[in-house]
Amino acid sequence: MLTHHRKPVCLSLISTDLPVWSVVETAGTLYQKDTNRFHLLLTAPPLITCEVAGSLNPEDKLPHKRNNVPTSPRVLWLEISPYRVIMTMQGNAEVSYRHFWEQGVYGISRYWLPTETWQTNEPIRLRNFTNVMALTGHPLPEHLRIEYELWADKVQLGRYILNLEIKH
Repeated sequence: MLTHHRKPVCLSLISTDLPVWSVVETAGTLYQKDTNRFHLLLTAPPLITCEVAGSLNPEDKLPHKRNNVPTSPRVLWLEISPYRVIMTMQGNAEVSYRHFWEQGVYGISRYWLPTETWQTNEPIRLRNFTNVMALTGHPLPEHLRIEYELWADKVQLGRYILNLEIKH
């Protein structure tokens, strides 16, 4: 039977060799699928975009939402087991992605960018190599750490650490 728990969650992503850092602190719903399989649903804050092309007015260069249109929330969905993790972010016609991580395996990372009338909706496909994947906590997960490299063909696009804390 599917059981669920509402928990405070902290999800962070950092790069160990690039200036990339992001933290989301929110409430998440943890669904227990089986003994060692869980789904975690989070709502992420909206993306902020900067549009600075051609404006001399400093106020025009402040971050703002695209076209000042309110957007629906972005949903982060993690499928968690001790052997693999799949993370999907979707919503509001902005950037979407799906990552597949498994210890010692080249997984696939797909990114969908906002569609423009002249673009096709094909994803950008990258590979990730999972160096470390550690899940702790019993009977419910408390901490997940994934250390991975992101690759485009033979070019490494950085090393990253995804850290998930589920507070009980």
